[in-house]
Amino acid sequence: MNRFENMQTFVRVVDAGSISGAAERLGVAKSVVSRRLKELEMHLGAALFHRTTRKMNLTETGRTFFQQTVRILDDLQEAELTASQAHGMLKGSLRVALPLSFGLMHMGPAIDAFLQAHPQIEFDLDFNDRQVDLVTEGFDLAIRIANLADSSLMARRLAGIRAVMCASPDYLKRNGIPQAVSDLAHHQCLAYNLLRDFNHWHVHDTNGNPVRVRIRPYLKAGNGEFLRDAAVSGLGIALLPTFIVYREVEQGALVPVLTDYHCPQIAAYTVYPQTRHLSRRVRAFVDFLAERFNKTPYWDKCLQQEISEC
Repeated sequence: MNRFENMQTFVRVVDAGSISGAAERLGVAKSVVSRRLKELEMHLGAALFHRTTRKMNLTETGRTFFQQTVRILDDLQEAELTASQAHGMLKGSLRVALPLSFGLMHMGPAIDAFLQAHPQIEFDLDFNDRQVDLVTEGFDLAIRIANLADSSLMARRLAGIRAVMCASPDYLKRNGIPQAVSDLAHHQCLAYNLLRDFNHWHVHDTNGNPVRVRIRPYLKAGNGEFLRDAAVSGLGIALLPTFIVYREVEQGALVPVLTDYHCPQIAAYTVYPQTRHLSRRVRAFVDFLAERFNKTPYWDKCLQQEISEC
């Protein structure tokens, strides 16, 4: 039994979600993948998968073994790369999960700059607003915009994320400018429906007290850029991150409203699995992003005179 080969095959099966998918990635027959998995399970004396006709799910033992196997293979790859790299040049792949709007609007220039400095890095990017399982799905790191809950993941803060209530000049001309958050009950509001409580907006008043504001969602969507464009078209008032609306506010296509109310600030983070040895390429990319975004984000600089603290 080739234990190393079987461990690699096991990881490929988890990544692909099936034996056939792993066989295709490895360029071998499905029977070969099945044989390697069977040898590995016999060697361990434990089942690694719950098998059904449609899907293969990891057992608890399988999940633990997968996490440890990924670390071992990563350490081995890193050792090989370190030994073969001339003058410390970074090589290898980086699989990164990115939130859709933030990734498309702001990560392209950062990744371009990193690749210029490290041209032998290969990026595999997944743009999706769902929260991926980094370990099970084989990601090196992810960008997350949230108040992070305690987890086994490591995290590094990149930038504060502010939000602003805004509407088009045309909408405000037709419907009036709200003077208090209670006025929002009489306005068309554009809501982000991936939030659990999209019928309310959560803000702080001038004394810092939290206020839960009931809104009337005129339009709901799961993408901030779509809601921004709807607000620009005059469909209502939106509460959106400044990194999505900063250009429109700067150009006058959107006007901040109720700026005496502070929107609770969250942050953008890089998160990555906690391993014994973080690969040099992951560490270099995390350090690069932290340095690039460590000051007032450029999407907030042009809004500082437009928005008080919201």
